[in-house]
Amino acid sequence: MKTEAQVRHQFRVLTPVLDERGRRLWAATEAQALGRGGISLVARVTGISRPTIHLGLREIATKRRLPTGRIRKPGAGRKELSFHTPGLSRRLELLVEPLTRGDPESPLRWTLKSTRQLASALQEQACAISHSSVAALLRDLGYSLQGNRKTQEGKQHPDRNAQFEHINERARTEMAARNPVISVDTKKKELVGNYKNGGREWHRKGKGPTVNDHDFPDESVPRAYPYGVYDLAHNKGWVNIGTDRDTAAFAVASIRGWWKAVGRRFYPAAKRLLITADAGGSNGSRLRLWKWELQQLADETEMPIEVCHFPAGTSKWNKIEHRLFAFISRNWRGKPLVSYETIVRLISDTTTKTGLSVVCRLDKRHYAAGRKITDRQMRAINLVKNSFHGEWNYTINPRSVR
Repeated sequence: MKTEAQVRHQFRVLTPVLDERGRRLWAATEAQALGRGGISLVARVTGISRPTIHLGLREIATKRRLPTGRIRKPGAGRKELSFHTPGLSRRLELLVEPLTRGDPESPLRWTLKSTRQLASALQEQACAISHSSVAALLRDLGYSLQGNRKTQEGKQHPDRNAQFEHINERARTEMAARNPVISVDTKKKELVGNYKNGGREWHRKGKGPTVNDHDFPDESVPRAYPYGVYDLAHNKGWVNIGTDRDTAAFAVASIRGWWKAVGRRFYPAAKRLLITADAGGSNGSRLRLWKWELQQLADETEMPIEVCHFPAGTSKWNKIEHRLFAFISRNWRGKPLVSYETIVRLISDTTTKTGLSVVCRLDKRHYAAGRKITDRQMRAINLVKNSFHGEWNYTINPRSVR
């Protein structure tokens, strides 16, 4: 009769070459050969559970054969977390939605808690889950950690979270009414030419693309100014590639282009347009030219245009950053942006498993720098400020409506 040491040695020798089913059948065979007390001995020295050994004995007794390539019968093995805890995804979303306390239709999502904190909170609700499983489940639900290291961007405004709630409520209301809600911003300007672009791609060893050895060209080198429009309801992107400069006129021209080419087709019965934008840049909340150009667009469309700005220092919360720009950057990583045509093609080819598609156009028009809007022109803008932070939230009505 074999001793414990002999069984342990045999197990160590065979383990590297046996799969799960092979170990199960070997353990059952050894236990059977050992006779009385064999199951306990094998379980003790190998760590294989008694139920697993009993399963192996049943397989031997019934001479049952599993299909080729299988080590367990269909449906066996560890069940998904949702099997043991129904509604787990819903519980997790209740924790990570800071604005609507878990509304899964919320158009503005971000994760403000670490996976360890979330796991602890779920464990308090009798959910057996680890922080790594929380991270995997969040990814399956479409969450990411974009911008988390930059959430403390300078001094926070006391009404920062209240503005987030206001934006979220307005976006949800307008989407429910089937009115367009768009997130807008200018992506970082790019050098056009054979310059290094961050990221890596698969190439044969030593066959990767070569680029210029410096990234400090003079002003004669062309630049690309991608202005993006992201449609929250349809998960569609529109990018206007400017070749001149990033101004408020260019920003509104990009929105106008989106409306004429895409927006009015998606929203034929639209009554108003809601824009969420950063507080600075070419669509800044203090920029007179931005409001003047929006007035022209409101007059053309005969539709009120409501604008909600994110507070200063919170640009990374803007939906377009992690629903459009992040995927564009991923799609063209490691590829030199050698021409405008290359940029347009790479952006147009950006897609995701969740259905994102992008239309990209090249804008070769000239936009004058330093345009000034007079006080008289400002008084002519049909602007109505919201009672809550009117400097961030306002509506520009067509001038036919007073």
